[in-house]
Amino acid sequence: MNGNRIFVDTNILLYLLNGDKEVTEMISNKDVVISFITELELLSYSNLNDDSEQLIKELLNECIIRDISGEIKELTIEFRRKSKLKLPDSIIAATAYFNKLPLLTADKQFRTVDELDVIIYDV
Repeated sequence: MNGNRIFVDTNILLYLLNGDKEVTEMISNKDVVISFITELELLSYSNLNDDSEQLIKELLNECIIRDISGEIKELTIEFRRKSKLKLPDSIIAATAYFNKLPLLTADKQFRTVDELDVIIYDV
């Protein structure tokens, strides 16, 4: 596991965008890695104004975005069957696991994936 990198769930980036100082401290001096799913989730909000979209794009430019691969697809299927996570969350879990990175999230449901190193951010 690389101590300078952390995989983050969409909710963590939302807290960051809303100025959460604790999240800022947790990810400072780290390379933030995300799934393409997080990118899609952030940019597809229906009420997104131009300023918010620009802010999100600037944040995404600072992240390492991982696309899906055949191996991640297989892990997604496995994790979804075992944990009953929603499909986007299964993709995020599989991508974090495949990249051998801990997942920082506020969603306790990720704990149902035994193979995954999950760091829960308590709101």
